[in-house]
Amino acid sequence: MSVHELLSRLPDVQTVRRVSRALAVLDLIVCEDPAYRYYSFDARWSSTEEAALMVDGSGDEYSIVFSPDGVFARGFAHASEMSPYGNNGELWPGLVDGLPPELHAARDEPAFRDDEGGVLNATVCFWRTDGDWTAGPVEPQGDDGAERLFGLLTEGPEGYLTFAEEQYEVALDLDAIRHVYALMPLSEYVVTILNRNRRLADLKEDLAEIGYPREF
Repeated sequence: MSVHELLSRLPDVQTVRRVSRALAVLDLIVCEDPAYRYYSFDARWSSTEEAALMVDGSGDEYSIVFSPDGVFARGFAHASEMSPYGNNGELWPGLVDGLPPELHAARDEPAFRDDEGGVLNATVCFWRTDGDWTAGPVEPQGDDGAERLFGLLTEGPEGYLTFAEEQYEVALDLDAIRHVYALMPLSEYVVTILNRNRRLADLKEDLAEIGYPREF
């Protein structure tokens, strides 16, 4: 699935934001070691922005920056033929062509760029302002990483259940996952049914960073 196919399946901005927040909370509860978590969410990315982040520990990552002006997302599949490291240190042609000026600040964020050359670490980019999800006039070559990186955003709670079973080797309660996906306030019961070693009080600071309701 290329970026263009991804955008045909991606839900609206509010749903992407909600699911992104839920993924961060679920990973927070399920995976006790932050070094091994895939998903995070920073509700205080800046004074006006929030950011959903994914890092898989093997070189692949994404960021989705939500601002009052719109949303900018970029994903980096390190083994993709479209990586800047296989393209003379340059972004793949067309990857961010047509990006509205109001989203340039998110594109130029130093945290998403290579430390040496300053190039954006990206093999797939897309954005949205007032209209539909949009990508540049890029011609993908091989795997741009769109499905592997962002596919979970197009699935429901069952998608996270499968992901967690494969990545964290745990068996989870689907109803508890649905509770988090709906952004219903957390209770001690929901937390412990997802991970009996976790306690709601211990998650207070991380939940505040995510911007998620903590308790009933």
